[in-house]
Amino acid sequence: MISKRCVIALAGCLLATVPAHADTEAVLYSFAGGSDSAEPFASLFNAGGLLYGTASFGGGSTNCENGCGTVFTITPSGQETVLYSFKGGRDGAHPDANLLKFDGRFYGTTGVGGSSNCADGDGCGTVFSLTSAGKEKVLYPFDVGDNGSSTDGITPIGSLINLGGTFYGVTGSGSGAAEYGTVFSVTPADSESVVYEFPDSGGGGHFFDGAFPTAGLINVGGVLYGTAGGGTAGEGVVFSVTPSGSENVVYSFKGSGDGANPSGGLINIGGVLYGTTQDGGAPSGGCPGGCGTVFSVTTAGVETVLYSFTGVHDGAYPRSSLLKVGDKLVGTTQWGGDITCNKHQEFEGCGTVFSVTLTGTEKILHSFRGGSDGTYPFAGLIDVGGVLYGTTSSGGANNLGTVFSLTR
Repeated sequence: MISKRCVIALAGCLLATVPAHADTEAVLYSFAGGSDSAEPFASLFNAGGLLYGTASFGGGSTNCENGCGTVFTITPSGQETVLYSFKGGRDGAHPDANLLKFDGRFYGTTGVGGSSNCADGDGCGTVFSLTSAGKEKVLYPFDVGDNGSSTDGITPIGSLINLGGTFYGVTGSGSGAAEYGTVFSVTPADSESVVYEFPDSGGGGHFFDGAFPTAGLINVGGVLYGTAGGGTAGEGVVFSVTPSGSENVVYSFKGSGDGANPSGGLINIGGVLYGTTQDGGAPSGGCPGGCGTVFSVTTAGVETVLYSFTGVHDGAYPRSSLLKVGDKLVGTTQWGGDITCNKHQEFEGCGTVFSVTLTGTEKILHSFRGGSDGTYPFAGLIDVGGVLYGTTSSGGANNLGTVFSLTR
């Protein structure tokens, strides 16, 4: 089983310089670890003006290294409360995905925990529900059989989507002979089904249909769309799958100017899908493999690169989903920005918040400076009353991540 930290820690390289700080950023909360949360990798969720999120570590449990993770709430003024601390047993551990609200409860996934039958004994992951009072229930624990093989997938680190009262998600590995991951469904009444198993298409370890999905799905006209690795060039795909299990590769990245490794989720604007690739794009001295892109793709498979990051002035290595704000798309890059942050390290710069127009004009809204300001934003942003809110996975007063706001 792929280790938790290997799933999170992907590689890239970049060089960046200092852009202008045009917008007002404020750190609302610095996570402290221990019984508090630590290291958030997911976007926030707004429910009635209160922000909800997940943190991969913290919570105080001794069953996991540095805690098993939490669900937390935070007010726009920065008052944080741990709503639930995972214990690392059947209840799950290390949530990395956004939350979904349905019928008065919150739903999410944990990458490990649940059954203890997985190879490393940490569990195969769960789908869980949580009340606003902090009462948790496991809807489905993923598992493996006596032979160590999965029939339903393992490592469901992506977020869920609700389609007609049934939740759909992805597992990053497991299920079938290939064990390249799945699309699954689960009902609030605990009934789980594998919708699609990514196959060894072509034989010999090829995954032309996609493999190892980690980002959540979106619904476009009753069809689910997502991103995965694999493809004809091994650089990732955008795929579609119907609730009945018919899968199609919408676009297979070539790994050159068109981008590579689309690890974030998609958004739908007028029937056109928009997303980011963490590598590829136009050649750049800042990143030998490309610094990543913002792209669009039609449901018919016509892909366009809106912007290629250079790693010089504009950030690099975007992994987040995008958010439409007015006539622009807003997202984060994990690295790049101010080279005085993390200078002379393998990856220079501590990340950015950026915007890009649908015609490809990019602007840095904030360049993280490390220290108390926050470092390495993995997740996308949300818009609450014209103020953007997000998380950084590290940095802050305790170097365990932050919640920040950005006033435009």
